[in-house]
Amino acid sequence: MLISTRGRYALRVLIDLAEHQSEGYVPLSRIAARHEISEKYLEAILKSLVRDKLLEGSRGKGGGYKLLLPPEQVTVGRILRLTEPALGTVSCLLPNAEECPRCNECRTLPLWKELDAMLLNFLDSRSLADLMRNEKEAAQAR
Repeated sequence: MLISTRGRYALRVLIDLAEHQSEGYVPLSRIAARHEISEKYLEAILKSLVRDKLLEGSRGKGGGYKLLLPPEQVTVGRILRLTEPALGTVSCLLPNAEECPRCNECRTLPLWKELDAMLLNFLDSRSLADLMRNEKEAAQAR
């Protein structure tokens, strides 16, 4: 499984928004500057998060983006499912994959299914709040 910049940036931005919730709407330009990411690329990423009701966007003066759910309720798995084309270890297990002609005799298929389930369970067990704590703990250790 390879997570693209789209998925990694979405996680970084959502952590940023969670940490700045008290500010209300956070301008895209401020987020982009803090993370050194193109505003245009960020906007494309954030659109899918708005569509899925993780974020709310507001235009005009005082506009920007804000997180709609508490960080404890937003899982890494949910974010990556929204931003990644597919999460899986082998192509035959990806959504909409054509059935492999060898699937009935494939001796490795159970391994890949178990690994996929473990990875998705792991990602679903981690929230933005967990990632925020990890960052704070790392900063305190420095």
